[in-house]
Amino acid sequence: MKPNRLAAESSPYLLQHAHNPVDWYPWGGEALERAKAEDKPILVSIGYAACHWCHVMERESFEDPVCAAIMNRDFVNVKIDREERPDLDHIYMDALQTMNGHGGWPLNMFLTPDARPFYGGTYFPPVPAHGRPSWQDVLRGVSSAFRERRAEVEEQAQRLLEHMSRADGMFRARAAAVTVEGPEAPFDASDASAVAENLLKNADRRWGGFGRAPKFPQTFSIVYLLRHHRLNGDTEALEHACRSLDMMIRGGIFDQAGGGFARYSTDAEWLVPHFEKMTYDNALLVSVLSEAFQCTGRPHYAEAIRQTVGFMTREMMHPEGGFHSALDADSEGVEGKYYTWTRAELEDLLGEDAETACRLFGVTEEGNWEHVNILHLPKDMETFSREEGMTMEGLAGLTARVRDRILEARASRTRPLLDDKVLLGWNALMVTALCKAHCALRERTYMDLAVRCMDFLRSRLRDGGTGEWRHTWKDGKARIPAFLDDLSFLADALIHLHETTGEASYLVEAVEIVEDVKRRFKPSEGFLYHFTPEGQKDVVIRKTDSYDGATASGNSAMAWNLYRLSLLVGKSDWREAAAGMLASVRELVVKHPSSFGNWAALGLEWVEGTWEIALLGPDIEGMAGDFLEGYHPGRVFQRSVVPDERLPLTIGRGIEGRTLWYACRNQACLPPVETLEELVEILGQRASPRVGGTI
Repeated sequence: MKPNRLAAESSPYLLQHAHNPVDWYPWGGEALERAKAEDKPILVSIGYAACHWCHVMERESFEDPVCAAIMNRDFVNVKIDREERPDLDHIYMDALQTMNGHGGWPLNMFLTPDARPFYGGTYFPPVPAHGRPSWQDVLRGVSSAFRERRAEVEEQAQRLLEHMSRADGMFRARAAAVTVEGPEAPFDASDASAVAENLLKNADRRWGGFGRAPKFPQTFSIVYLLRHHRLNGDTEALEHACRSLDMMIRGGIFDQAGGGFARYSTDAEWLVPHFEKMTYDNALLVSVLSEAFQCTGRPHYAEAIRQTVGFMTREMMHPEGGFHSALDADSEGVEGKYYTWTRAELEDLLGEDAETACRLFGVTEEGNWEHVNILHLPKDMETFSREEGMTMEGLAGLTARVRDRILEARASRTRPLLDDKVLLGWNALMVTALCKAHCALRERTYMDLAVRCMDFLRSRLRDGGTGEWRHTWKDGKARIPAFLDDLSFLADALIHLHETTGEASYLVEAVEIVEDVKRRFKPSEGFLYHFTPEGQKDVVIRKTDSYDGATASGNSAMAWNLYRLSLLVGKSDWREAAAGMLASVRELVVKHPSSFGNWAALGLEWVEGTWEIALLGPDIEGMAGDFLEGYHPGRVFQRSVVPDERLPLTIGRGIEGRTLWYACRNQACLPPVETLEELVEILGQRASPRVGGTI
């Protein structure tokens, strides 16, 4: 079959649809102009390469010549990769949730010829089922309504767009009305305690995590509980944070053979994942595991970090240093086939280790999911070793041996599709994660990977002429101007690289990026930023997002950047801006902390206050590493052999021949000290608190 227009695209998701009989267009002027010229409704179908139900709908409907004929006759059909165009996905997902109260992918939205949404849904089956109309029925119904009840369609589209604009405008107006009167105004101790209480109200005390199935990792909530414990000694918060991580690491959501986490679990026990693996999930989980290891010293957190980074570098890394986006859930058209095993397969593969390995990984004859087995750890390793009469060293050796054999055998299977585009924001998250892993584990390789990835982003996703950053890169081409979250995550990554490496140039670049965001993304009122830059012409509304979902919102990440940079480079007006941003969402953060977790962590630090730590002298490197290894989230840090004008915390400090620590907080500085132990005593924290325990 002759390919359609998507064959010229670079997105793996769009290329999957290049041979559909549907006359697909990519989003752009050609499709929008045709819709206006022919006065046809636009069908926008949004998904992503690792989306299981997107594949199902493609097989059932978009590859069906009858469906395609209806679509081609009555609509201008547009395919969008939500990861390439999150701005469009946000708009039309917001429209769907306004209409239906829920969303998801595939997202199928019908628009007027001028791109205003008026009807939509998610997956539609080929025949009516489970209360859903068939896709052909939907197509005929929408086409008929557009032709015969055009005035109603136009009215619905206008009402919906006005509602979305009004909701966004009301939010910005409330934000504009916020006043900040002093350092405690944006958040206080009662707010911080209420956040922890509300998170724990929703805690699953048996299996970890929050709420019922399906379960997502909710890394921001776990980070909050860890930091809340460090500040307040709340053992319940620590226990649930660790329980959540432990059960995920033991579950099927974690690839027991190859490392790395799937996107979410379909059940409460973390056994049955939706098998797609995303770069952003694994970056965020490496970050929180690094904090958990620093906080507790539990060795299985370090092992999970090593396995996850190993997966990312082995299966997701571009040869030049960036990270690809995702691995599909399916292979050979079957979800999870790449990762699951029968008992007979493992017995043939593992030989004399098979019996013990099957007990270790919960493998049964009948299977634990659709007649096959998802590898998981039904018991923690200490319990299993005791019951099996094995030493922990012996069990570790068997586990490593079995994993190697399974990985080797799995390599001969058909691998899930790799979405090999490189996204700026997700790679920035990975840089931050690698910096945190380096600090926690003292693994130099991780810092080298972080630097290499940042070098890749600088060389491939930044326009050499204008210096402007791009959202996505593939096959040598960078496309689409960067969005708010791209640049906010990038500035955050540069701050972490600065603190990890000591290089001042990273800090300078972070400041430049934040200044660019302030110039091009700021709305006319309020403290919060638009998701898209000024001058973008192909969206019907510029949205202001504050919700921390699978990743942090661009606004919460930006607020963190402004706050920390205000301390690192002495910009008091940036601190005031961060205070205004936090105050704008304060009520939402307290009431719904699981949806505003990154904001909540900023609020907690605001309550505690942030230590400004400087290290100066000839022997800084080893001492800096010792400091960064400990759990000290409520601080910013600079180091230099001699004072450096690019590093304001070092100015006016230092005594020749001596290496000294300097600590300030809330505009008050303490006398310098020579040892880390003295510094930690000042901070009121243990250098590296350690408690026992394994999974």
